[in-house]
Amino acid sequence: MTNPIVPGWYADPEARTYHGRHYIYATRSFTEYTRQMNLDAFSSEDLIDWKVHESIIEMDDFPWIWRAVWAPTQIEHNGRHYLVFASNDIQKDSEAGGLEIAVADAPEGPYRGYLHRPLIGKFIHGAQPIDAHLFKDDDGVIYLYYGGWGHCNVARMNEQMTGFVPFPDGQMICSITPPGYVEGPCMIRKEGLYYLMWSMGGWTNGTYRVAYGVSDNPLGPFDNKGTILERQEPLAEGPGHHGYLHLPDRDEWLIVYHRRIIGDPEPGNRMLCIDRMEFDAGGIRPVVMTSGW
Repeated sequence: MTNPIVPGWYADPEARTYHGRHYIYATRSFTEYTRQMNLDAFSSEDLIDWKVHESIIEMDDFPWIWRAVWAPTQIEHNGRHYLVFASNDIQKDSEAGGLEIAVADAPEGPYRGYLHRPLIGKFIHGAQPIDAHLFKDDDGVIYLYYGGWGHCNVARMNEQMTGFVPFPDGQMICSITPPGYVEGPCMIRKEGLYYLMWSMGGWTNGTYRVAYGVSDNPLGPFDNKGTILERQEPLAEGPGHHGYLHLPDRDEWLIVYHRRIIGDPEPGNRMLCIDRMEFDAGGIRPVVMTSGW
């Protein structure tokens, strides 16, 4: 397998596996990000040959979106497939957009509008409503982690995927911001522990990187246990905003992420890559980026 896994500029991958086929949902990466007006997906059975599924969202169902969709996350629930993504890069509560939700009958779409309004359209606990990650726990409960501007929130999806179930303290959306958090949360549960990962630095340059924390509770707290993915001479810089795949037959974990060519000044020039992710004694080892494995 070679990195990048597909040609072209893409970013913010989310990865899932359905019926032996792996899917990656990604942002179309432009420096002028307002041109990002749909999302693409890729699917493969062997992680080598990827089929592209272009424009997976029926954008006519989202008439309030006028600039920029990005950062998809996806989950299957009760036989349907749900896609959550960011729109319009809203800067205040009065602007239209935020986190949108769409639904489809197949992993590759097409994804149609589900609520006819944003799922989250306001700033809560200081978090810009972007960079969602859907996580299904072992008991079937689905959590939504999200947030930009240095704040991370979590909510518990209701059974209909139309909104949220309150937590025991009555809050619908909780702040769980770990130290150093910037954006791009991602959650793994392994052997009873919850591993929250997130991106730090700036997405437009080589400072982008991934850190993580561990808890026995999906709501944390999550201390910063260190950086696991960062600039690696001479191969790449700016790796981050990732998802993951688990290959259960080999108990192998793969990190699916975007990265940059060292020194490339074009913010939009980001590539999709996959590398191995290894766990060790309740922690995650630093990821070694490769050009192929």
